[in-house]
Amino acid sequence: MINIFIGYDNKEKVAYDVLSYSILKNSSEPVAITPVNLQNVKKYFDRPKNNLSSTEFSFSRFIVPYLMGYSGWAIFMDCDMLITEDISRLWSLRDNRYAVQVCKHDYVPRSETKFLNQTQTKYEKKNWSSLMIMNCEKCTALTRDYVHEASGLELHQFKWLESDDEIGGLPLEWNWLVDEYLTIDNVYNVHFTLGGPWFETYSNSPYSDLWREYYHETTQINL
Repeated sequence: MINIFIGYDNKEKVAYDVLSYSILKNSSEPVAITPVNLQNVKKYFDRPKNNLSSTEFSFSRFIVPYLMGYSGWAIFMDCDMLITEDISRLWSLRDNRYAVQVCKHDYVPRSETKFLNQTQTKYEKKNWSSLMIMNCEKCTALTRDYVHEASGLELHQFKWLESDDEIGGLPLEWNWLVDEYLTIDNVYNVHFTLGGPWFETYSNSPYSDLWREYYHETTQINL
C-alpha cells in the first residue's frame, strides 16, 4: 500500500479532488490517500495559522510521521499538484539511507505575491517540503510539541534533522514548478505553486488545459 497524505485547504477543495483522481487514474498499485485537513486532525494538531502561512497545511504537513506512528513510509504532497505518472515509480525511489527525500529546488521565486494576493516568502530550500517521501521511523524529532512550537523556517528548512546528509534528492520532474520552470513534456507531477487554474487569475497558466482535462474526468458521471 502506498501511503499518501495530501494537504487540504478549504480555499482549494477542487484542487484536492483532482489531484486525488490523478493519483488513482495513473497508479498501478493500491494507494491510501489521507487529506491533512485541520478539521480532522485538530485532536493532534491545533497550531494557529500565522500571517506567513499561505495554506492551512503549512505546518500540519509535519505531523505525518506522528500520524503514521513513526513507522513505515509516507508521501506528503501539497494539494495544488497534478500527477501524470504512476505514483509507484516515485514510491520505488525510497532509500533507507535518508529520513526524507525531496526535489531539491535551487531557485528564487520571481514574483512577490502568489494566489489570492498572498506574500511570496523567499528562503533557502523553498518548496522542498511541498513533496516529501518520509521515512517515518527516522523522523521522530517531529513530535507534536516540536511541530506546534518550531518556527516555519525550522520546519521547512529541515532543521529538525541532524544534518542535510539525511535529505535525499528526487528528480525535479516529480515537483515541476509551473511558471518558475520552463514548460516541458514528460513532467510527472505538475505543481501550480503560484496558483492553479481553479483560480481565474491563473486560468491560462501553463498546463492549465491538462488540469482541466483531469477536472472534467473527475466530475464526469458515467451512467
